[in-house]
This record gives sequence, C-alpha cells and structure tokens, in this order.
Amino acid sequence: MAQRRPLMTLRDGALPQAQFRRLLRRVRAVGRERLRSTYQTTFWFDFSHPTSVVEETILALRPYLPSLRGLRGVEWWLSRMRTTHVQVDFHQDRDEKLALAGGPLVHPRFSSVLFLNRVRGGLLAVTRDPPCEENPSKAPKRLDFELAAPRPNRLALFRGDLTHGVLDANNAIPDRPLPGSSRLRLALIMNWWHVRPTGVPTFAETRLYRALAVGHSDRNSRGLRTHRAPSAGHLTKPHGL
Repeated sequence: MAQRRPLMTLRDGALPQAQFRRLLRRVRAVGRERLRSTYQTTFWFDFSHPTSVVEETILALRPYLPSLRGLRGVEWWLSRMRTTHVQVDFHQDRDEKLALAGGPLVHPRFSSVLFLNRVRGGLLAVTRDPPCEENPSKAPKRLDFELAAPRPNRLALFRGDLTHGVLDANNAIPDRPLPGSSRLRLALIMNWWHVRPTGVPTFAETRLYRALAVGHSDRNSRGLRTHRAPSAGHLTKPHGL
C-alpha cells in the first residue's frame, strides 16, 4: 500500500540564529498588547519594502515554500496563549470577513507557523478531516492528526485548506481550562495568499505592535514574564521530537 503524503513540512533552524533571536526579542517586547485579541489582530504584507521585523522574517522564509507562483502576499499575526487555556478551536484558515459577510469560502494557498519557544504540550495538530461543531474545540470526528511540537525556530508549512488546531498542556483535545498555569506559547502565523484578504490592513497603516517596527531599538525590548513548565504529551508521536 502506498504511503500517504505528509500533510506538513517541517524546517528546523528556519531562520539564521541572529535573525531569530532578534524576532523573539521583539515579539516579547510587544508584551501583553492586544493579548486577548491576538488572533483578530492581523496584517497584510505584499512582499514589498518591510516595515516590521515580521515582514523581514517573511522574506527570509519565502524560499521554503513549494511554489511562489501566483502568490501576492502574506496575512500574519501573533499567536500568544497558555496551553492550560487554549483559545483557538480547530478550523480551516479563510478570508474571515468575506465568509462572515456571506461571501464564498476562500482559503490561503499555504498556511504556516513559526514556533518561537518551547512549552508544556501545545502540539500543532493538522488533519484532512473537517471540524465538527458538536465536539469540544470543534475537533474532527476522526482523530487522525499529523502533529508538530513547538520548538524555537521551527517552521511548519501545510496546505491552506487543511483543518488544524492546538492541543492543550497535556497534548489532549482542549475541552476546558486546566488547573495551574503555563508559559505563553509564542508563534508567528503566516498565511500565504493569491489575493489580499478582505479588510486586512498593512502593519504600516496601524499604530499597533510598535516594538516590531523596523528601526525600533532592541534595547527597548522587555520580555514577557512567563514561567517554565516541563514538557508532556500522550497522543501520537509528533514530528521532530
């Protein structure tokens, strides 16, 4: 029987170390700005002159894509959450405002995650199966996942119409907040589009996350205060452990 093609491509050491450390310092310097709306705070970058360290990162990561044909730009945002309280359900990336307005379902060509730190649990789970509204965290009916552990400077790349989500601190489907706390799971999310998603501003058009701006001094960076917790997990063995 022929093996299924992997859903995800992983690249460890995706950025040069100096560039990765600079990106991580800047993301930590954002602190808790818009932490509760981190998933709704998205930006558009058309591969032109970068105005943020994230846009410099996008240009550095672009050669890892399997194809650049027809790509017009990237929608990006910061993922910041504790794995004891996962804040995102299983979903498929889409043009969110267009879909909510009753328009057609449009997916990015590629979705990608650049992990910035290690945490307890917090595996990225990717599957071909659709989300199920009746299940906790809208997990698919069939739990058949490819898994990727969050590791600093690891890039995970997958097709833009695949279902994905984040497992909790015990690497289980999130169904409730867990007791205790955990350090923030930090990641940069990048969706690669053939057309600009509806209503997404550029970074330069906003006054948000100024710690990420090109020209902002690293000396102004103050890290997020988080505590470490041991790693744990119990589902299918993920990629790259």
